[in-house]
Amino acid sequence: MLLQLAVALGAGLVFLAAGRREAVAAAGTAAIVALGTAVLSARFFSGLGGAGLALSRLLTGMVLKWLVIAGGLFMILFQYKLPPLAAVTGLVAAYAVYLLAFRFKG
Repeated sequence: MLLQLAVALGAGLVFLAAGRREAVAAAGTAAIVALGTAVLSARFFSGLGGAGLALSRLLTGMVLKWLVIAGGLFMILFQYKLPPLAAVTGLVAAYAVYLLAFRFKG
């Protein structure tokens, strides 16, 4: 999650050259992905239990994560009308770090 927040900051700084709205869109979308990851983690690691309980926590955490990401992306694109290219770039960058973190996990 911390890497995703770092990518949010980096995406915002990169898109700052294109304009303030683009920087907010890229950083905001990447930060929303990090927030979704935090919601998933909080739900999944919320206590002890058996395998069935762990699976149900994982599934509800994933559903909550996607609701947070879809809701945030909807707000960025349709309510605030921020540039979609910057928003999608922030989303892809945050997910790329998420996937790379799993690939290089020791």
